[in-house]
Amino acid sequence: MTQIGKTDDVPAPPLAAAGVVKAVSRNEAGQLVVQIDGRGEPIVDARVARCFPWSLPDYYIAIRDKEGKELALLRTLDELDSTSREVVREELADKIFNPKIRRITDHRNEFDVISITATTDRGEVTFQIRSRDDVHLLSDSRALFRDADGNAYELTDLKALDPTSRKWLEDYF
Repeated sequence: MTQIGKTDDVPAPPLAAAGVVKAVSRNEAGQLVVQIDGRGEPIVDARVARCFPWSLPDYYIAIRDKEGKELALLRTLDELDSTSREVVREELADKIFNPKIRRITDHRNEFDVISITATTDRGEVTFQIRSRDDVHLLSDSRALFRDADGNAYELTDLKALDPTSRKWLEDYF
C-alpha cells in the first residue's frame, strides 16, 4: 500500500509549462477556451487534467491543447478567478469517474483476484483488484481503490461505513 499526499505542505512544482493562465471559459460549442498571458490567440478546445496526487484535487492542474501538449500548470485552482475556477472544476467533474464508496455488499477473493461489490454515490458497482498495491491510502480512514481496468473508487471515511463493510476493508488499513 502507498501513502499518498499531504495537504499541509504542497511543494511548488518544477517550471514545466510556459504561461500563466489568465482566464478559462467555454465557447458556444461548449469547448474550453484558455487565455494564457503572453499568447495572442486563446487556446480553443483546451483540455484540463489533474496531476498526481489525487489527494490534492485542487492542486496541480495541467492545461493542455487538443493534441495533449502541456501549455500551463496550475499549482492551485486559487490562481484562477472564481468564474474560471468553476469552469475548470465542472470540466474535471465531467471527465473523471470517481465514485465514492458508501457500503460494501460483497467481498470475495478467488484465484488471487479480490472482487468487491459496493454501493457508491453513483450506484452499485463490482470491481476487481489484484493486490494490496491497488489500494492507495490517503489517510488513516480514506483510500483510493484502483481496479484492474484503471478506474478509481474512493472510500472517503472508513469510520462512516457500517460494521460489516468496515470489517471487509479493515485489512487494507
